[in-house]
Amino acid sequence: MKKALVLGASGGMGFSIVNELMARGVEVTAFARTKSKLESLFGDVPNLHFFTGDIFEVEDIKRAAKDVDVIFQSANIPYPEWEEKLELFMKNIVLAAKDCGAKLACVDNIYAYGRSAGEKVNENFPKNPHTKKGRVRLNVEKLIKQSEVDALIAHFPDFYGPNAHNTLLHYTLDSVVKGKKALYLGDQNIKREFIFTPDGAKAIVNLAFDERSYGQNWNIPGCGTISGKEIIAILRELTGYAKGVSTVSKNMIKFLGLFNRFMREVVEMFYLNEEPVVLDGSKYEQMLGEVPRTSYQEGLRRTIDYMKKP
Repeated sequence: MKKALVLGASGGMGFSIVNELMARGVEVTAFARTKSKLESLFGDVPNLHFFTGDIFEVEDIKRAAKDVDVIFQSANIPYPEWEEKLELFMKNIVLAAKDCGAKLACVDNIYAYGRSAGEKVNENFPKNPHTKKGRVRLNVEKLIKQSEVDALIAHFPDFYGPNAHNTLLHYTLDSVVKGKKALYLGDQNIKREFIFTPDGAKAIVNLAFDERSYGQNWNIPGCGTISGKEIIAILRELTGYAKGVSTVSKNMIKFLGLFNRFMREVVEMFYLNEEPVVLDGSKYEQMLGEVPRTSYQEGLRRTIDYMKKP
C-alpha cells in the first residue's frame, strides 16, 4: 500500500487511521466535509492531502480515490439518519472503490451481532440483530460482500481516544476534564469493552496491508473489560477529579427521548450496557499476532492529555 484514502478523517477512528498510515510512510488523502477541521487536526504534514467533499456524492469519492490502493471507510452519520441514508452512502463508497480499482477496509461496530448470551463473540457467531440499527448494519455488510470489491470488515467495540468526540464514554471524560458534574451511561458495576482508537487504527491498517485479510470479517477486541466504577477510579487518579458521577439509566434516556430524537435512538442500543458484547480476537492473532492493546490506564491518560490541549 503506497496511497490510501481515509473517509471520515475528522472523526475519532478516522483521525487515528490517518496518523497510523502516515507513521508508516503511506501517502494519505484525508476526506471530510470541511477543510478547516482537517487543517486544525493535522496541520501541514508531508504526504498528507486534504479533500473536502460530500460522502453522498459518488463523484466526490471517486475524485478523492483516484490512484489510491486502499479506501478506509470510517465515516458515519447520526443515528436518526441510519435507516434512510446509511446504505446509500455505502453504495457510493463501493461504487467508487470499484471504479478506481481500490481495495476497501471498513470500520464497523458490533450491532449486527445482536445479543451474545454472555459468550465471547468470534467471526463465526451468527448475526441475528434484534434492533433496527443492527439490521441496517447487517444490510450494509451484505451490500459490501455482494459487490465485486476486495473488502475487509473490522468489527470494533465502543471507541474512546484522541478526537473521539461522538462516543458515549466521551461525555463522561469531557465533564471530568472540565471539572463539571459527570454522568456515566449504564450500570457502573457492569463490565464492558472499549477500544482505544489508536489500537483499532493499528489493527485495521495491519489487516489492510495483508492480502489474506480481504473478503473476510475481523473482530478487534479492546484491552479486556472494565466497569464504570473502574474507569471513574482511573480518571480520579489521573486528574484529581473529586465530584460524584451519576448513572444515566435506561428510563432516564427514555424520558429524554420524548423530546429528543437522538435519545430515542440511543434507547434501542442500551442493551449493550446491560448485556455487553465482548469480542474474541483469536482469528486476528492466529494470522497477524497479538491484537494491539493499550491498557485502560494508559489509554485514558493519553486521551485526557489530548483533550487538555488548547
